[in-house]
Amino acid sequence: MDAKRVIVGLCLVIGCTKSETKTEPNAKPITSSTEPAAASGPSMQKPAAELDPSKWNETAPATFRAKFDTSKGTFVVEATRDWSTHGVDRFYNLVKSGYFNDVRFFRAVKGFMAQFGIHGDGAVNALWRTNNIKDDAPKQSNKRGYVSFAKSIVQHSRSTQLFISYGDNSKLDEMGFAPIGKVNEEGMKVVDSLCTDYGDAPPQGNGPDQGRLQAEGNIYLKASFPKLDYVKVARIE
Repeated sequence: MDAKRVIVGLCLVIGCTKSETKTEPNAKPITSSTEPAAASGPSMQKPAAELDPSKWNETAPATFRAKFDTSKGTFVVEATRDWSTHGVDRFYNLVKSGYFNDVRFFRAVKGFMAQFGIHGDGAVNALWRTNNIKDDAPKQSNKRGYVSFAKSIVQHSRSTQLFISYGDNSKLDEMGFAPIGKVNEEGMKVVDSLCTDYGDAPPQGNGPDQGRLQAEGNIYLKASFPKLDYVKVARIE
């Protein structure tokens, strides 16, 4: 990864971008499409009240496996609490609560990473968006298959967004992106197959705007980005 890509990647891997803070919820779609919305079947999303972050603060096991059934197949994240104590606890609670059900991989960039974790219901995003966790110093490197939380340049900004590295993103280590687990090579075949047609977020690509996604959820994505792959159900094995 060249230096320019690292800078661009950092600016957009983080959970809050400039476009996110300035975009109005009723802004016109970034892209238009005549394709029908992707059929995801019956929604597995839970009501916002059941996903209130105050109800989900358990301590995670030392190690566990989180299974993600997606529109492209199944992969498993093997999480290790010692790698990122606060991060793994948050990941465990997000999976256990059902937060990731019907959540899109809204930013997938070939050779870089696949990002997910903005909920399909704007009311849920309002509850979690600023419910941040403390930073953890990286103990592992952001190599292929490793999973880390997105964050901003300010301290303690991790919330619900994660990314899976497609290649060697070790330059993100010194920026404080702490891996919480990894996907094995077999599972990475599924991650590699996720839709990357839209590329990066604007202005680098034609992907979704995070501000609109936070506010409008899957209604926005299904209308304007119907090809995006998604998590059907995530569970602790």
